[in-house]
Amino acid sequence: MQAAMAEPAGFVDRYVAQVWLTDMSGRLARYFPKAIPDAVARIEFLRRVHAEATRAHLSPELVLAVIHIESAFSRFALSSAGAEGYMQIMPFWLKEAEAKKTGRKNDNLFDPETNLRMGCTILRYYLDISHDDWVQALARYNGSYGKPDYPYKVLHALNTRWSPG
Repeated sequence: MQAAMAEPAGFVDRYVAQVWLTDMSGRLARYFPKAIPDAVARIEFLRRVHAEATRAHLSPELVLAVIHIESAFSRFALSSAGAEGYMQIMPFWLKEAEAKKTGRKNDNLFDPETNLRMGCTILRYYLDISHDDWVQALARYNGSYGKPDYPYKVLHALNTRWSPG
């Protein structure tokens, strides 16, 4: 586990990485013990979340809150509407990415890297068009624009489970 924490990808330095990864790994193990039971796999997942969130200029904790509500950290979650993976991405986004030449032909939404990259990119897009209004952006992300229930669930998870402190 120390080796997994040693590489600071997306972090200011190794100390900040180790503190954040240890904190969030403990929270994930406490709130969702069956989701990613292996400590090393949990650290790798959190490093990937942090890297993709940072790449998209998002709070990693916000991304964790979205995953908390969307899939309860289930990599293979599949909604009744057809959304897939941790961040519950609709398959049409793959076609959109392929058409714009930003995706890869064989992208799979159950692949954590693909799912997190696309989910963070989509959330950033909605934050941009919503002028950083989190409630509007989260509602757009969920396909429930105009209804505050989903955004408030995510913000509640953010404030009660994932905010540092």
